[in-house]
Amino acid sequence: MAAIATTSITTALLIISTLLHFSTTAFAIGVNYGTLANNLPSPSEVASFLKTQTTIDSIKIFDTNPDILRAFANSNITVTVTVGNGDIPALVDVNTASQWVANNIKPYYPQTRIKLIAVGNEILFTGNKEWISRLVPCMKSLHQALVHAGIKDVQVSTPHTLGILHNSVQPSAARIRPGYDRVIFAPMLQFLRQTKSPLMVNPYPYFSYTPSMENYILFRPNRGVHDTSTNITYTNMFVAMMDAVYSAIKAMGYGDLDIVVAESGWPSLGDPNQPMCTVENAVSYNKNMIKVVTSGNGTPLMPKRRFQTYVFSLFNENLKPGSTAERNWGLFRPDFTPVYDVGIMRNGQSNRPTPPSPTKSKKWCVPKADATDKALQANIDYVCSQGMDCKPIQAGGACFSPNNVRSHASYIMNSYYQSHGRNDFNCDFSQTAVLTTSDPSHGTCKYN
Repeated sequence: MAAIATTSITTALLIISTLLHFSTTAFAIGVNYGTLANNLPSPSEVASFLKTQTTIDSIKIFDTNPDILRAFANSNITVTVTVGNGDIPALVDVNTASQWVANNIKPYYPQTRIKLIAVGNEILFTGNKEWISRLVPCMKSLHQALVHAGIKDVQVSTPHTLGILHNSVQPSAARIRPGYDRVIFAPMLQFLRQTKSPLMVNPYPYFSYTPSMENYILFRPNRGVHDTSTNITYTNMFVAMMDAVYSAIKAMGYGDLDIVVAESGWPSLGDPNQPMCTVENAVSYNKNMIKVVTSGNGTPLMPKRRFQTYVFSLFNENLKPGSTAERNWGLFRPDFTPVYDVGIMRNGQSNRPTPPSPTKSKKWCVPKADATDKALQANIDYVCSQGMDCKPIQAGGACFSPNNVRSHASYIMNSYYQSHGRNDFNCDFSQTAVLTTSDPSHGTCKYN
């Protein structure tokens, strides 16, 4: 009897311990950790900061950066990694997929809690027929490679824009776009169900902003949007978007799938023609979105559900191309001070917001976020073969560090652009480059 009693007590303690664990983690939130900047802290500093100073329990990165994966070892923070869009076709081959897993997952797992592999980002939105047609086969190959490697708890999915939806003004009427529904989504949703992986979506009410819709988008009092089929009145766009996604996949027979918010957020600063980009609006949107996804109340069509959510983004990134808003989505500045407070700091820590200074008008040519190392190396080889001075990226050169293909390509591609007339077409490189108004110079490496 004593042995039975001891076992019962031990079991009870384990249950209590588990419940306490869930109670402390159920309300946690994830972030997208982008690195398109030259002023960010080291990955180890980031891991330490998130673990000790915030309640963030998960990150999503846009590559398989080995420095980040090593830094988050034994941190108890889960990591979602990303396969580059351009790598999708090759990874359809199971042997290539197995090599990818051997290079990018096995060296870090399980010390780093890699949770999910995101195959590309918003592939259907790219319009690239090769990527689109090979997306699901690539997902299947990577899953098979994981299983063969003995890794059974890493999921495989792919993030989508809400452009995948058709007829979504009333959430109950939303459907997957014709042309994608049976050819792409039917096998994809079946794969997700079989592997117990989530559907990943990027709902961005920000991109639907109009002054007349401001209160509806920013969770402020408003008349709402009425769904005549369900008699539900939606008072914010984010919840309506989530129910639209649910309606679309339920209509295909997959309403049981988990839905992950892979990206959503709001910029805190913009150009003069972007008046909606303010700290006040960013706080209103992100605080309320976090409340929705973590409260356990769910949505009208998905009651009592929580949604794993990755806020976009962790840092303001000064090398992102485009408008000022693109460089000001961060919850934090590079020195770890909060741009604003959304309730994720431990012990209620927060700093008063100080908007960053406006960007310069000069342009520099840098690699696109989804450019592969193979393509960037080809750009380096081409430019250096044209008589350009490539000594700065060689050992001992001012731009040798950091010693990686992306950094070297950035310097070389910009040198070519600056010395060939600064025309937009001089910054193309087979569509692997983009112009930015933020100076990419760093340390001793000065860009022209």
